[in-house]
Amino acid sequence: MLRASGVGFGWLAAASLLAEQATADVRPASEDADPLAPRQPDFPARAKRVIFLFMKGGPSHVDTFDYKPKLQADDGKPLPFDKPRVQFAPTGNLLRSPWKFRPYGESGILVSELFPHVAQHVDDLCIMNSVHGTNAAHGGALLKLHTGSDTFVRPSMGSWVTYGLGTENRNLPGFLTICPTLAHGGVKNWGAAFLPAHYQGTPMGVASAPSSQARVKFIANGRLSRDEQRRQLDLLAAMNRDHLAQTGPHQALEARLNSFELAFRMQMAMPEAEDLSRESAATHKLYGLDDPVTADFGRQCLLARRFAERGVRFVQVTHSDTNVQWDQHSQLKEGHEKNSREVDKPIAGLLADLKSRGLLDDTLVLWGGEFGRTPTAQGKDGRDHNPYGFTMWLAGGRSKAGIRYGATDDYGYYAAENKIHIHDLHATLLAFLGLDHERLTYRYAGRDFRLTDVHGDVVRDIMT
Repeated sequence: MLRASGVGFGWLAAASLLAEQATADVRPASEDADPLAPRQPDFPARAKRVIFLFMKGGPSHVDTFDYKPKLQADDGKPLPFDKPRVQFAPTGNLLRSPWKFRPYGESGILVSELFPHVAQHVDDLCIMNSVHGTNAAHGGALLKLHTGSDTFVRPSMGSWVTYGLGTENRNLPGFLTICPTLAHGGVKNWGAAFLPAHYQGTPMGVASAPSSQARVKFIANGRLSRDEQRRQLDLLAAMNRDHLAQTGPHQALEARLNSFELAFRMQMAMPEAEDLSRESAATHKLYGLDDPVTADFGRQCLLARRFAERGVRFVQVTHSDTNVQWDQHSQLKEGHEKNSREVDKPIAGLLADLKSRGLLDDTLVLWGGEFGRTPTAQGKDGRDHNPYGFTMWLAGGRSKAGIRYGATDDYGYYAAENKIHIHDLHATLLAFLGLDHERLTYRYAGRDFRLTDVHGDVVRDIMT
């Protein structure tokens, strides 16, 4: 009797476990009906949205926001400690920065002459000088920064954010990426992977084409009137709802129906949001749209502000091109000066515009690349990839302003004080938005996944 009843109780426990696992992947019906509806954070949020200014290729921290006097003094000498065991390419002796640094603002933070406009806003910046990762190759480093993994296909951070919070504008996507690069991970850097499809990023243009051509594709229907489209969608939805009533929840089909509805609503909302002619001449000048050098990236930054103020939860802006990017293995001076001229004024314009409109209070701006550069020379006048210590900065979203947090060693090779791993960066970004990175999970293939995997500590010292 005990043996038989024991088996019976075992079956009851197994049935309960299997039922929980079977329903874990199914969102509640109210969320399935409107998967991008705004959702409450886990705790009071400091920021409502994110603008990520991604500098593809890896800007040099020791030439921009991490001044190293010993590097200047020891130019041409050997590095006095061991280089990393894994390097992207061989490098030689120390290479001083060709640019001068000087203090700005009340904080007196030193900024390179590469960024004179951004430096005017240094008292609004939280400069993180101790970010580090593990991958010295562009592809792996981009995936690590965007998805938390450099070895597997995982949802991007923008997808995780919209999964956790939804969006404040039901007529626009929750996650937009403007002029993204198609290299080094490509669509995986803004994809939803195993999250439902409505959380993936919507691309506008590509990095290899001018931002003036950046549009959401197929936004208009030239064959059917709006009323005809509405009747078609209503009929299609009714047929598929009947099918769902007979077969039960079907996540892919429901995601497709929601995408049809969003695309229909976007036909009115997106062209208006994309139309920069509605902005004043002074705003165009603020972002550098009157200068061919800054116009391309300035247009992206202005679009980011327009989408942010319309409630898009996560907006990414990418600075990249098919020739130079920030990847100066040689001709460091020419390449970094070209890049900084293109982005400096637009970024400063974005910060000023957000602040003047009261949007900087609840918008978190993140700036940086997939890694930094070595303080040692590659060839005659270049720097190699350096994921072991580099700089990113935050602005707004109640981040601590006018501070430098963490430090690299005396020459800028390794993160040394208050180190911030990429997992820590992701955990902190989610915390700014009121999301607990350990609770923001999704069950897939029998396992709970999260952006930070099994890692990550929130850097509370940079939060007010």
